[in-house]
Amino acid sequence: MAGDEEQIRTLIEQWATAVHKGDLDGVLADHADDIVMFDVPPPHEGVRGSDAYRETWPPFFAWQAQGASFEILSLEVTAGDDIAFAHALLRCGTPQELAEHPEQRLRLTVGLRKEQGRWVVSHEHHSFADTTVVEAVRPG
Repeated sequence: MAGDEEQIRTLIEQWATAVHKGDLDGVLADHADDIVMFDVPPPHEGVRGSDAYRETWPPFFAWQAQGASFEILSLEVTAGDDIAFAHALLRCGTPQELAEHPEQRLRLTVGLRKEQGRWVVSHEHHSFADTTVVEAVRPG
């Protein structure tokens, strides 16, 4: 599985590079037609399908053009024969946001499946910790 894990690591790193460059074709590469994504901004019920996934990126690219970072800090991959998942932490934010909250990390979870011998992303989940909720439920 080490070869599969390395292929998946490369796939995710190339995806992150495409996101940072605002390269929509690169972002869409290696994604299943029936992709499901749960993202930070609405819709909170997620998006389903490659067309809906495609539509989420232009607003992000516009925000990112303000100088925002999108950088993988850590990435772990686990692969089986035809199903795999990965999780990562990323620095994602404008210089001001990162200066105000240097500890903030974007959390990424990716589910993949092997289709015709190649890995494709079938599920993405992006999230930030909501510290207001965490503080409200954490015992004093």
